[in-house]
Amino acid sequence: MTKLFATRFALAATMLLLVTAAIAAQQEDDAPPPSKPGKPISAGEVLSGELNAMKIRDTKNAGKRIAMYQITSEPRRLPAPSGLCDLETGPETFQLVTSSDAQASQLKSFVGKEISVKVDEIACASDPGQMSEAVVTKWSLVKK
Repeated sequence: MTKLFATRFALAATMLLLVTAAIAAQQEDDAPPPSKPGKPISAGEVLSGELNAMKIRDTKNAGKRIAMYQITSEPRRLPAPSGLCDLETGPETFQLVTSSDAQASQLKSFVGKEISVKVDEIACASDPGQMSEAVVTKWSLVKK
């Protein structure tokens, strides 16, 4: 009986070892290559990507819901001192700050579409609750 138990135990241990090795090999094959930092972006350059809209609560106006727009793009490095915004590759989401109702209505028609904006001022997100990794405070829409 002890010999039968030892044989089964050895078989189970061998199978477990093989399965563990196969899983480890699979994970190594699926690992993405190390990411490279994105290309730099500075004032005057064009940022392109898909425009998304989200509703957030404005803490300054008694919790009123306001629209917040962001562009999802390839990773980009920001000019110094912001650099990579404490990310390996740089930010991929950029909040577009609207300074007027005209800018907000201009963006509203492009939600879900690819757009391009000329960046005039950009910085890493610093306020708690910001939904993007970087904030574009001054920008203008570029016609394609």
